Amino acid sequence: MKRFLTGGILIAALALGACTNPDRFGADGAGGGLNAGAGAGAGGIVPGSANDPTSTAYFQQSIGDRVLFEVDQSTLTPTGRATLDGQAQWLLTNTDYQAVIEGHADEQGTREYNLALGARRANAAQEYLISQGVAANRLRVISYGKERPIEICSEESCYAKNRRAVTVLAGGLTS
Repeated sequence: MKRFLTGGILIAALALGACTNPDRFGADGAGGGLNAGAGAGAGGIVPGSANDPTSTAYFQQSIGDRVLFEVDQSTLTPTGRATLDGQAQWLLTNTDYQAVIEGHADEQGTREYNLALGARRANAAQEYLISQGVAANRLRVISYGKERPIEICSEESCYAKNRRAVTVLAGGLTS
């Protein structure tokens, strides 16, 4: 009986506490508590967050940091070129950043073959970014071949995700 009474009081207290200020998070859920507006710039942009157009999080989530390839190919697809167009524009706007383009392959084939294929994929992405105006001295390439899969299974759906070039940003921390 005592447990039911204690549980009932706890539930009632939590229910009343939840009703104290219905707009405590603001109309958009951005917060109105103790740290409301802390760290937010103009328009509610939090530096370094995915809504900050100069952040690496924005680059990864909004622009896209990877380009996918067909089986045994290092030729850019139209979708890949579109992603690289966005990357080029972002890199031209955010000149404090440098990039390493990682080339990857699926698990099919030998280690040596996949290292070479990954290098060709990374080079294809690098050459495209350079053709769009990104300075060559801001870009480096590396191939991991099949050594760093993001999906591990022996199915085409996994292979397709592993055939990629990923642009990894470095820098941008200068004030």
